Amino acid sequence: MSTSKDFRDFILEQLRLCEEIVCRPMMGEYLLYSNGVLFGGIYDERLLFKICANNEKFGMSKEIPYKGAKPMFMFEDFDNIELLRDIVASTCEEMKK
Repeated sequence: MSTSKDFRDFILEQLRLCEEIVCRPMMGEYLLYSNGVLFGGIYDERLLFKICANNEKFGMSKEIPYKGAKPMFMFEDFDNIELLRDIVASTCEEMKK
């Protein structure tokens, strides 16, 4: 299953508070970058974040993006775009190290 363009557009709208978001297509899914840092992606209609020490505090559940991949954290609270912004910022801060 791949992600619909409507869901991609919804996610990009939810990320409007984040800095310099770039969405790149990859095999029917989408990789997400902020200020050039890969922080996660959209897989099978789910917003997933790379797992790192900085974003464990947000209590997200772990999901597998696709068969054979490492687990990632799944974001579900789309009514809270400030929380989403904080998760993106925390994840990118860790990924820059």
